Amino acid sequence: MMKIVLSSKIHRAWVTDANPDYIGSILIDEDLMDKVGIWNYEKVLICDVTNGNRFETYAIAGDRGSGVCSIQGAAARLS
Repeated sequence: MMKIVLSSKIHRAWVTDANPDYIGSILIDEDLMDKVGIWNYEKVLICDVTNGNRFETYAIAGDRGSGVCSIQGAAARLS
């Protein structure tokens, strides 16, 4: 039997940008990804605590130290 478990969590991160014209993903500061153990192109679950929206996408490393947390693609229109 295979179980899917949570390996990392970024709690209450602020989305700094949204780009609906990109194919899809979430761009996260590479320093933060390293700190919590999220790999580049790893599947992630995003939950919006404001409206309850949830979606799965993949993480892409943003510039180190930028503080970026940017929703890309169609998911940028969910909030």
